[in-house]
Amino acid sequence: MTPSHTNSIALLIDADNAPAGKIDFILSELASHGVVNIRRAYGNWTKSDLAAWIKVLHEHSIQPMQSFDLVKGKNATDMALVIDAMDLLYTKKLNTFCLVSSDSDFTPLIQRLRADGKEVFGFGEQKTPEPFIAACTRFIYLEEKPAKTSPGAKAKTETKLQTVQNLKSNTKLVNTLRNAVKASADEEGWANLSNIANRINNESPLDHRTYGFKKLGDLFEAIDLFEVTREKSANHTVISVRIAKVGGKKVKVKAPPTEDDDMDIPF
Repeated sequence: MTPSHTNSIALLIDADNAPAGKIDFILSELASHGVVNIRRAYGNWTKSDLAAWIKVLHEHSIQPMQSFDLVKGKNATDMALVIDAMDLLYTKKLNTFCLVSSDSDFTPLIQRLRADGKEVFGFGEQKTPEPFIAACTRFIYLEEKPAKTSPGAKAKTETKLQTVQNLKSNTKLVNTLRNAVKASADEEGWANLSNIANRINNESPLDHRTYGFKKLGDLFEAIDLFEVTREKSANHTVISVRIAKVGGKKVKVKAPPTEDDDMDIPF
């Protein structure tokens, strides 16, 4: 997606529930969708626990929003973030909100923002509750995928087979992919990958990188429930997908992927 200078983004960080070391990754992701004009991080900055965040605030022009603990053992950060988000909703011309947190308490806020037609991107850790993830327009995990290491070819094959089985057993993932293909398919059942990606974006916070794949096409190719073709067209490769017959079919590759193969979810 080409960055849009008309798309204004508000980045709201729950510093108590987000790793400071991922701020570069977060800002890089958001740069593909617009300009992050509002950058705020919420927490009790008198606490040593937020020292890592303090080091990056000025470097990335993030405004620290102070929230003192009003009662011992309970902070007021969440409420402060919610109040600010609602103020921004009514006083600023924003297209997108980004919430960085792994706290499910923000789920009602996300639902309210989306009800007003705003996109909401979520960034959180693997522990993030499903309701929070499902409420977002798009959710991206912040943990890095562990590198796959194996002593030999046999171990690599076993690891690959295990990965495929894990993907196929993920009912929600498979249903999302199937529905997107069906909704975008022509009379022969083939659907352009870019149309599939748009369909997924509109109805699910699914991100292919969550499952360890750089591109959406790679995810489809890893599951033998789908057929995938690649055809060279002008300066890029067009990828098409359709649901395979019972038992699955081998992936069909008419042309190798190229560096111009960007017919995928653009982030």
